[in-house]
Amino acid sequence: MIYVCDTSILVQEGVSELLNKGQIEGELIIPTAVVEVIEKSAREGETQGLIGLKELQKLSSAAAAGQIEIRFGGQKPRRLEQADVFEIARELAKAEGASLLTADKIQEKITKVEGIDVVCISSDSRPKLSFEKFFEKDTMSLHFREGIKMFCKKGRPGSVEMVTIGDKDLTREDINDLAGEIVEKAKKHSEAFIEIDRKGATVVQYDKYRIAIARPPFSDGGEITVVHPVAKLSLDDYKLDEKLIKRLEERAEGVVIAGSPGAGKSTFAQALAEFYKDKGKLVKTMENPRDLNVSQEITQYGLLEGSMENTAEILLLARPDYTVYDELRKTHDFEVFGDMRLAGVGMIGVVHASRAIDAIQRFLSRVEMGVIPQVLDTIIYIKAGKIEKVYKLGIAVKVPSGMMEADLARPVVEIRDFFTDKLEYEIYAFGEETTIVPVKGEGRQPGAFQLAAKAVENTVLRTCGATKVKAKLVDANNAIVWVDERSLPKVIGKGGKNVEGLQHKLNLKLKIEPYESLKDQPKAAEASSSIPFDTSQSRNTINFYFDNKLSGRTLQLFLNGSFLFAAAVGKKGLIKVEKHSEIGRMLMRSSKEDVEVRL
Repeated sequence: MIYVCDTSILVQEGVSELLNKGQIEGELIIPTAVVEVIEKSAREGETQGLIGLKELQKLSSAAAAGQIEIRFGGQKPRRLEQADVFEIARELAKAEGASLLTADKIQEKITKVEGIDVVCISSDSRPKLSFEKFFEKDTMSLHFREGIKMFCKKGRPGSVEMVTIGDKDLTREDINDLAGEIVEKAKKHSEAFIEIDRKGATVVQYDKYRIAIARPPFSDGGEITVVHPVAKLSLDDYKLDEKLIKRLEERAEGVVIAGSPGAGKSTFAQALAEFYKDKGKLVKTMENPRDLNVSQEITQYGLLEGSMENTAEILLLARPDYTVYDELRKTHDFEVFGDMRLAGVGMIGVVHASRAIDAIQRFLSRVEMGVIPQVLDTIIYIKAGKIEKVYKLGIAVKVPSGMMEADLARPVVEIRDFFTDKLEYEIYAFGEETTIVPVKGEGRQPGAFQLAAKAVENTVLRTCGATKVKAKLVDANNAIVWVDERSLPKVIGKGGKNVEGLQHKLNLKLKIEPYESLKDQPKAAEASSSIPFDTSQSRNTINFYFDNKLSGRTLQLFLNGSFLFAAAVGKKGLIKVEKHSEIGRMLMRSSKEDVEVRL
């Protein structure tokens, strides 16, 4: 008997399985195109390519032992696309009068239509994975890493311990074997999905397990992490205050659930999704990867053609009452979340943040300030599986806290503690800067004055072309501006004409002083403890590097004692400033010693 195999059956190690069961014998023809696809995939570190290569080695050993004859044939493909390689395998089977071996259902149907004999091993049964025996009731995740013993995390958010399993250090071969098993069985299980398969990384959602596989060169060694939910909680388990439950039922339509990794954000999101489903609402999810543990009535959507924008288009046609977006990471995630909320869909977002206010900070650069309360009206901060903080957002036209002049009134986003109604933060624009400013009781507010001083500095720089400028607000009506001596005539103007124009534009009375006298003035932003940082420049950005422990925290940067801007530190401890921005140009004219950073 003569057989021809395609790529799908090799990457599932199906030929050797048929051979060992005695279901095939005789001659096996392997298309050259199939070998090229597997070689390319293996060289790029993709799991399926490595499995296919391993299968070819098994078949070579079987041929050497006389179990089967092997030869290679067929034309070389014009391109290494799956459909083209499948077609080449069918044409070769027809030319040789052979049976085609496949694990692809569509390939099986097309082969039958063309009148070619076919053997398909595809199965919809749920194969058990070897690692499942290590999961116990309180096991949160399993960790396989070459060079060390397998270990697991046990417990619940806020109470986790690491437990070593076994007494043998794992080898790279152990990791590759387990990765191969996972991918192979995932392709056979109808409820499993290979979410990501890239050079050095594969992510699989297998039933209730989320599996992340990492290999060199992406990682410094083979590693597999398997996560599954420890428990499925309902909203009743959180013993929420009746006031919060009423808000979730009646008013909250832009909810953001924030917290650090492992804090229990997704568990709470699941409970909230079930809460709305039980209230008769149509609930959907947007996930990448799909790993929320929700009821069958809640449809889980992933990326459509690699894009959540495409997913959102389909979801809007499905008209959900609420959509859970797990999780918001990149700029386009926040933009899609905002677009869907403004389209009238109730949204529940999950976002990493080390503080409740940092969740709002992550929206600030992606959503216009004026629509923030429409996009997110409720922030729920989770820590160790419990709700630690709840904010509500609203907008008002008012004078920002700490300012007094009625002419300074503007749209202000108010961030209040949900339970006490105490105003804790305000978001507003002053000049070209928009930032979150903490409210520290009654009277003069340093944050507001620093922001105003920054706007004065920007206006003087832009209008008069000064090279060195520092401003300090004395009160809500008066400011001192220090300007380099060479620029003083331009700032003051003939007969004080220029400074009068600046005062009218800023609605402030300005006192102009030479920059050289600044050393005799008290600094506006004296800090008792500065945060250390390193800096470098790339082609388009100025980069500030901080300790990774500060990732997610919002820092304030000062230039020559004046507030410059506030920003959240990225995952890699990095804040970037575009060189072509106004702030970037100011930094380019300064040295590292002129910059100070504080929490």
